[in-house]
Amino acid sequence: MANKLRVIGGQWRSRILTFTDTPGLRPTPVRIRETLFNWLQYDVVGSRCLDLFAGSGALGIEALSRGAKSVTQVEKDAGACQSLRANKAQLSAQKLRVIEMDVQQFLKRENETFDLVFLDPPFAQGLAEVTCQALAAGAWLADHAKIYIEAERSWVLTDMPDNWQLLKDKQAGDVRYQLLQYQQ
Repeated sequence: MANKLRVIGGQWRSRILTFTDTPGLRPTPVRIRETLFNWLQYDVVGSRCLDLFAGSGALGIEALSRGAKSVTQVEKDAGACQSLRANKAQLSAQKLRVIEMDVQQFLKRENETFDLVFLDPPFAQGLAEVTCQALAAGAWLADHAKIYIEAERSWVLTDMPDNWQLLKDKQAGDVRYQLLQYQQ
């Protein structure tokens, strides 16, 4: 069964994307995406973005639509990756790279640096915390990089890296979403 979502801004505004039914997949709601991209309005253009646990691809595609230089989407589910690749082809999104791999394995590889990281893991599995630690341990983040985290409402980053600063923290329904900044 294919599900649909709409791009809310930029060159692909109002374009419809499809994605598969995958257990645990929750596309970021439109209201939260609007808030996030309002927060990032001056940071997206020309940025290199990393979309971890890409799922539906909504966050990465929204960033590309709004002028990101490149987006790398990492997702381990084969069906979700098939949808991500189909959306990439539909949009002719040549600056989009889809990597079918477990996020933790990806973060153990040689890395490049990113200006924006979208981190939206399945809820209640401890993946947000462990992924933040892996990002901090590697050299994934450019100076002043922004990290967006979406997790269950009760989640708190208990061991925030010293060089990360919380910029925004909001809740909507059963979702908590935060924007942090890395400084070398």
